[in-house]
Order: sequence, then structure tokens, then C-alpha cells
Amino acid sequence: MNYIKACSRKNGILTLQKRHFQVDASIIKTGFDPNTYRFNFQVKNHLLHGDLGAARKLFDKMPHKNIISTNTMIMGYLNSGNLSTARSLFDGMVERSVVTWTMLIGGYAQNNKFRDAFGLFADMCRHGLVPDHVTLTTLLSGFTEFESVNEVAQVQTHVVKLGYDSTLTVCNSLLDSYCKTRSLGLACHLFKHMPERDNVTFNVLLTGYSKEGFNHDAINLFFKMQNLGFNPTEFTFAAVLTAGIQLDDIEFGQQVHSFVVKCMFVWNVFVANALLDFYSKHDRVAEVRKLFYEMPEVDGISYNVIITCCAWNERVEESLELFRELQFTRFDRRQFPFATFLSIAANALNLEMGRQIHSQAIVTDAISEILVGNSLVDMYAKCDKFGEANRIFVDLAHQGSVPWTALISGYVQKGLHEDGLKLFVDMQKAKIRADSATYASILRACANLASLTLGKQLHLHIIRSGCISNVFSGSALVDMYAKCGSIKEALHMFQEMPTRNCVSWNALISAYAQNGDGGHAIRSFEQMVHSGLQPNSVSFLSILCACSHCGLVEEGLQYFNSMTQVYKFVPKKEHYASMVDMLCRSGRFDDAEILMARMPFEPDEVMWTSILNSCRIHKNQEMAKRAADQLFNMKILRDAAPYVSLSNIYAVAGEWENVGKVKKAMRERGIRKVPAYSWVEIKQKTHVFSANDMSHPQMKEITRMLHELEEQMEKQGYKPDSSCALHNVDEEVKVESLKYHSERIAIAFALISTPKGSPILVLKNLRACNDCHAAIKIISKIVNREITVRDSSRFHHFRDGSCSCKDYWMKLPLQCQEL
Repeated sequence: MNYIKACSRKNGILTLQKRHFQVDASIIKTGFDPNTYRFNFQVKNHLLHGDLGAARKLFDKMPHKNIISTNTMIMGYLNSGNLSTARSLFDGMVERSVVTWTMLIGGYAQNNKFRDAFGLFADMCRHGLVPDHVTLTTLLSGFTEFESVNEVAQVQTHVVKLGYDSTLTVCNSLLDSYCKTRSLGLACHLFKHMPERDNVTFNVLLTGYSKEGFNHDAINLFFKMQNLGFNPTEFTFAAVLTAGIQLDDIEFGQQVHSFVVKCMFVWNVFVANALLDFYSKHDRVAEVRKLFYEMPEVDGISYNVIITCCAWNERVEESLELFRELQFTRFDRRQFPFATFLSIAANALNLEMGRQIHSQAIVTDAISEILVGNSLVDMYAKCDKFGEANRIFVDLAHQGSVPWTALISGYVQKGLHEDGLKLFVDMQKAKIRADSATYASILRACANLASLTLGKQLHLHIIRSGCISNVFSGSALVDMYAKCGSIKEALHMFQEMPTRNCVSWNALISAYAQNGDGGHAIRSFEQMVHSGLQPNSVSFLSILCACSHCGLVEEGLQYFNSMTQVYKFVPKKEHYASMVDMLCRSGRFDDAEILMARMPFEPDEVMWTSILNSCRIHKNQEMAKRAADQLFNMKILRDAAPYVSLSNIYAVAGEWENVGKVKKAMRERGIRKVPAYSWVEIKQKTHVFSANDMSHPQMKEITRMLHELEEQMEKQGYKPDSSCALHNVDEEVKVESLKYHSERIAIAFALISTPKGSPILVLKNLRACNDCHAAIKIISKIVNREITVRDSSRFHHFRDGSCSCKDYWMKLPLQCQEL
């Protein structure tokens, strides 16, 4: 810094003034060239006006360039996002300053290229330049991925070595990096040993806690912050409200709201948006609308929150009206709630709507937004357009865990479980860290495949990843173990969970329902209520399904009434469908019709199919024909189940002419029956069988085992139930066909492939018939093994000649659907 004395006249008196200005040292060395200063000023002026091309032309014409000249041009390219040209200029420099290195490090850091940024930092140190506090904070700002935690630790070594471990801004940046790389243990250790803290320090750790689901820790830190006299900021309130959302504690949020008002932060749009989000996540539409219209200032985020809240609470028209209102504002169109409407389109499988939103996102350039890109991947995947989903996925600027999870979830939801598992393996190879949502999706694939071995491997993977304490990962594990037939493991997992919410309890209730234990399902529901958690709509759907599947009609009616009268929930279509199923299974068709007449919407395919299936139980041909007419008159009928059910009803009655008419109708509409098959996992390999399947390489041994079982079953008093073979053929042919049903072949194969006494788990895509049910009970006694069959309705646990099924279940329509 140089000082020049200058004269000035004030009130007629000459005085000397000391003025300061910074001189470029490299220019002094060249004899102080004023032209270089003039050119630098002009280049900078072009860049300030956004004219990068003119700046570069002037830069290239400069007769003499110094470090400031090139630094200015590099910064111009970095600001325009042109990293490659900025790097070319950097590589061509003979001499570089700390500022030069710091600028380029910042460019890579801001573009999520943390490895390139760290590589530059390492090169800088190797060239003998000493980074300053600006370099360190700039570098640390780029560490956001879990895989970069080792690099953060190395930067901390430099921080200590250079003596910046007592510099508050550097320590705060280091703390923020540990939180963003999900290394809360290291973050807490650093926080504990920081010589100085400010409200930024507390905000960083608060945010880290809330993002990782350590909500109680976040709230405790919030109280500690108050006790130590640190004033909360808008970031404090945003973080603590996020923790409150995950705790599902509406009263806590209301208390924070009061504190916000007391601190005069309610006028801050950032804090008000956090409150909007809190109430929105709790489905408090009235509070959201009241707060929104009272806010003195709103922004695009405010509109996004209220539009999303209305959309997810079945106020789609209101959300669309707000969206139209938003379009007349001056807010950034790139931040419009395209992601929300894409999610609505995805869940409604509305491909046309999704493509219209996609077009708008392209026009407004919102397509480059990470959230919009991720939502597009999700929408196309759910709409079964995996080609489009993969093309968008490949073009994403940042392929984080969210788009990977969206693709995996799409495959799993469409029943492409093996593809989902393969994609998960590719995700691991790409070194993308899975999160709780990823694990929930991939565990669902394991559950649907009933691959207990793979499920246990993933359980260990989740433990190593540190996600085991996450309530959603734990709930997914409960569901996986239950669907793999291991209710004991599911219960153990539930009991080991450090925190539980409605999702956890819903998983347990559903687990008991799948295993036919209505009593425990009801007790779990009551325990959840007594624990202080308020059941949500999914909780009621789970308990209604449990009551339906276990024949607990009166209990189901009580829960349905309490849902509407006590908890003030508006039943959705799924709740009505479950009630219709429950009433029809018990033969109360009149009550079911009264309920459907009171519904605020027309009965759909699911309800009429449920009625048709119940007609098979109670042999109600008249009602069956009415239900079938409703189904067959639908423009879109997704599967062949209604046709098969009606065909079976006619077959039981011996009306083979009508059976032929139904099959003809199926052919005319191009509908094919889903073939029945069963599968069993032996030594981590899945073996699939269909009826009369003779293709397996060990079919001779399987057939021999089936004959041996048949002989012993006859001695035990087993008599084939030929009514389950719904074909117009001789009695002998019917009886013979029953022996080669897919689940029996799978059981025979498991018997010859596993040690004596070990349990057997067989899965089937359709319901098992009455004859197979009776046969497997006897087989379990003969071989002295526990045999579990999971068909499309539920689990059947066989042991010592008995089954876990209640008498109610024996009335189910279990006629064969094999052939």
C-alpha cells in the first residue's frame, strides 16, 4: 500500500491529506505501464456489462498483460460458467498468485466439482504457495458429497498447520463441510473444541442435525443457543422448524411460531416460508392459507409452498388457480413449482400432463434446475417411459442420489425388481451414496421378491452407511422382513428402532395384517395412539386392511367411524375400497352397496373386482353378473382378474357355455390371463416354476418327491378336491393336474435341496387353491418342517399339519388359477 500526500484548500487554508491507493507490483517492475491499467479497467467494465466477447477481444489486443489482467478474464469466464476456457487461461499463465488459484478453486467448487477443486488446492500447495483463509473457506464450500469427507479432513490438517484453527470464519466453513458430508461425529467434535462460536456456528450444526434426522439433538442445541445468549437468525428458525416437521409435532411448531412473532421475524419472508412449509407438511391447509395471505411480502417460494400444499391435499383446482396467479408475477420463472405438478402427474400416471409441464420447463429454462430434472426422471419412470427417464437422467448436470432413487423406485413400482436391483448395484459402482429413500425402494424390491438373503445383506449395508437410525430405513426393514415371512425379525427390528413415528407403526400394523394376525394389528394401533402419536390416513388404511383380511367386520366399522368422527379425516378412495372389501367378504353386500352410494365418487375397478371376488366366496351369481357388467363396461380394464373370477364362478356352477363366452370376450378385448407361477430361493438363487413345469434340470428328482409325498398324504387321509380344477375334463385328469400346481413343485424342489428340518418359504403370484392349502398342511406334518407360502393375498404358515389361517380364511375364493 502506498501513501501520497495531496494538498487541499479548506476555508482558505492549505492542508495536507494522506490518500491511499493500491499499486500493482508487477507493473512497477515493468516501469509502471499506465496502458495496462487502462486496458484492465476497460476489460473489467465490459465484464460488468455482461459483454464477455468484447472483453476477450480487448484482452487479446493488450500489448502487455499482468496477473490482474488474466485474473479478471478468468473471473469473467467463471461467472459465465465456462470452466474449460477459464482453466485454459489459468494453465497458460507463467506466474500465478494466491488470488488466481483461489478463483479457479471457487469456480470448480460452485459447480459441484469438489474433486477438481481439491486437486487444484493440492497443486497450489505443491507449487509452494501458502493458502490464506479465503482459499480455505472457498475450497470448503465445495464439499457437499459424503465421499469427500476424507478431503475435508485433509483440509482441516492445513487449517491447523497454518494457524487458522482459531479463525472463526474458517472453523465455521469446516464445520459446515463436515455437516454437508454427513459426518456429524466429526462436526460435533470440532464444535466442542472451537475456541470461539457465533450464531452462524450454531446454525450450521442445527441444520446438520435436522438434515440427518437428529431432531431431538437439533432442538436441544436450539435451547442451548438461547441459554448462551446467542440471538436466533432466520437460518436458526428454518433449521429448527425442519426438525419439528420430522418429529411430527404440530404443537412444537406452533410454539416456534409464537417465538418468531416475539422476535419480530414473522415479517422475514425466509422465516415465514419456513413456517408455511411446516404447516404444509402437517397438512394444515387453513393455517397455510391464513399465513400466506397475511404475509406482507411473498416470493416464488411462498407460492411454491401453498401450491404444493393445496395440490397434495386434493385441492388441485385451487393450486392451479394459484399457479396461474403466479405466472403474472415477476418472480423467477425458473423457480415455478414445476416439480410439484410433475409429481402430481407421476402419481396420477398422467403422462400428457407431465409432458406439458416438461415443455413449460424447457421454455422457461427451468429444465436445468436440479429439482425439476429429478422430478422429470421420476415422472417418466412412474409412467413406464424408462427410455425418456434414462435420457433425461444421462443429461442431468448433477446425478445425485435423488434421480438414481427415482429410477430405482420406478422400476420397483412397475414390478421390474431385478432391474431395480441392478440399477442399485450400478449406483454403488458410481460411488453415489444411497440415502434412506433409496434403501426404502430397494428393500421394497427385496420384499416383493421375498429374498430374505438379499434383504439381510442390505440390512448390513444400511448399518455400515449410518442410515440405520433413520426412521424411514428402519420402517422399510420392518416391512421387508414381514413380507419375507419373518415376522419375528420384523418385530425385533421395530423394537430396536431408536425413534418411531407413524410410518414405523404403520409398517408393524401392516406386517401383522399380512401374516393374518388381526389381534396384534389392533393392539399395535392402540399402542401407537397411547404413545402420543396421532394416526394418519395410512394408519387407518393399514388397520382397515387388517380388519378386512381377518374378518373383523365390527372392529373395522368402528375404526372407520372414528376416522371420520373423532380424527376428522376425510376418507379417500382407498379407505372406501377397503371397507367395501371387508363388507363383501363377510357377505354384507347390501351394506357395501349403501356405502358405495354414499361415496363422493363412483366405484372404481378395485371395488367392483373386490365385490366379484367376494361373490365367488358366497356363490352370489346375481351380484357377480352386476359387478362383471360394471367392470366390462369400463373403457380401461387393467388386468384379466375379473374375467377369470367370473369364469370360475360359472365353472363351479357347471355353466361351461358361459365360461366359453367369458373367454371369448377376453380374446376380443385382447386381454390375457396372468400365468401362475411360484418361486423359491435356494443358496441365493431363485428358482421359478409354473404348473406342469418339466423344464427344471432336477425335474426327475422333483417328480419322485411328489410321488412319495402323494403316497404318504393318502395314508394321512388326504383326498384331492377336484372342484379346485376348473376345467371341463375327466375327474382323473383334474386330480392329476392338482399334483403339479406350481407351489407344490416349488416345495418338492425345496425339500430335496435344503437340510432336513430347515424352514421353507415359497412365493406365488396368484392365490393358492383350497386343495393346495389342505395338501401343504399335511406335507408340513409329514416332513416335519415349517412351510410358509406367500400368495397374492397373504402369508400362510404351515406347521405340524396346521395353518396360521383362521377359519374365516378358509372361506376365501381359493379355486385354482393355475391353468
